[in-house]
Amino acid sequence: MNRPDLNPASIVDALRRLEAAAAAKSNVLPVLGELDALCRGLPSDAPADLRHYLQRRSYEKARLFLEGHDPEAGPCPR
Repeated sequence: MNRPDLNPASIVDALRRLEAAAAAKSNVLPVLGELDALCRGLPSDAPADLRHYLQRRSYEKARLFLEGHDPEAGPCPR
């Protein structure tokens, strides 16, 4: 079985495609499936915050985190 590409850029790409699909009111299920696979494949040493955001489906926060921004500075702090 092939593992998905686990580099941060692939996760950011999937998150951006999810946002675009949601904005266009397109089918988001394929991208959600991809994100679920990426989340399952995260290495054990992945940042705890990233794991938290992805497992809780806080996808905007995950994207901000991976882009080097502070997700907690946004409109919905923890």
